[in-house]
Amino acid sequence: MEVRDDHRSQLKIGVLASGRGSNLQAILDATLDGRLPAEVAVVISDDPQAYALERARTHGIPLHSVELAGKPSKQAYEEEIVRILREHGVGLVCLAGYMRIVSPVMLRAFPNRMINIHPSLLPSFPGLHAQRQALDYGVRFSGCTVHFVDEGVDSGPIIIQAVVPVLQDDTEDTLSARILEQEHRIYVEAVRLYALGKLTIKGRKVCYDNPTK
Repeated sequence: MEVRDDHRSQLKIGVLASGRGSNLQAILDATLDGRLPAEVAVVISDDPQAYALERARTHGIPLHSVELAGKPSKQAYEEEIVRILREHGVGLVCLAGYMRIVSPVMLRAFPNRMINIHPSLLPSFPGLHAQRQALDYGVRFSGCTVHFVDEGVDSGPIIIQAVVPVLQDDTEDTLSARILEQEHRIYVEAVRLYALGKLTIKGRKVCYDNPTK
């Protein structure tokens, strides 16, 4: 199954973020310096105080705060997000520190067009506090994963991963910081591959078509 059909126009990205938005910034920087043939069309947060919204404001990008608490149901909340994304012509949705599980409402609206970054080598340590999980388990290597979003928790087909060694004196903060450096790198690369139409899903496997070109 090809994950993008139309390569004729520049890809428009919608970013969902709940926090500081450092991965959003990495994507923005890559669009501005020409590494990424795409544009961030809109940024949406479920937290009106999220610094990700300030990053969008600084770059003149349309931004929206959509709070679940202000909606009668999660379905209504996600329908509002879908409406905004479609209004801005979004072709790919990037979850960047978005702290909510996505329901079928959004998945049906953007099938195979929603990706996420997670701070572990999936399928190990899904969910919250992945870095702490890795340290508690005693692994020698951790890392990060960009994957397509499905109805599970960090369970969709894997696009790209980066490995980070776990040092003996690591804390959750130090390990998180080193993983975050790799997140910024591989998230941009995953979006680039998608934007160029080089990703195909076959079962659970994501295949690349001439990824270096």
